[in-house]
Amino acid sequence: MKNITVSVSEDVYRAARMWAAEHDTSVSALVGEYLGALARGGGGEFERLEAQQRRIQAEIQSFSVGRHPGREEVHERAVR
Repeated sequence: MKNITVSVSEDVYRAARMWAAEHDTSVSALVGEYLGALARGGGGEFERLEAQQRRIQAEIQSFSVGRHPGREEVHERAVR
């Protein structure tokens, strides 16, 4: 097993520690699993989630200031 050093912002580190604690694992294990998935060619999940995040952010930004979505529109988004 090899050790590596990774630098991240304080906010990222804090969020990763909290997520890891909630899922009964460690930040080191999370990074190891992620890098292992990349090495096995399984980075597709990350790319899928990244694309989903970009779509959601674009939808959020598409709302003009002062405009509130209707009930059906909100429900439709929640169902996706």
